[in-house]
Amino acid sequence: MTESPDVARSTLIASLDAISDLAERLREVERQEHQLKVDFKGVRARIALELKDGRTWEQVGEFFGVTGSRAEQISRASR
Repeated sequence: MTESPDVARSTLIASLDAISDLAERLREVERQEHQLKVDFKGVRARIALELKDGRTWEQVGEFFGVTGSRAEQISRASR
C-alpha cells in the first residue's frame, strides 16, 4: 500500500528536523526543495501529456488555467 502524500511529506519534514547540525539541515532543506521542484515539474508534464490524449492544447490549458501554448510547454517540462 502506498502512503499518502501527507504522510510522506510529514515523514520528510520530520527527517529534516532530526538533523541536529543547523547548517547541514539548511543545506538538506535546500537540496530537497530543489529536487521536489524538478520532480513536480516532471509530474506536471506527465499530467499534461495524459490530458492531451483526445484534447486540444487549449483544452489542456483550461485544466491548468493557462493558454494552450503554455500547456504544451508544460508537457515538455519547459519554462
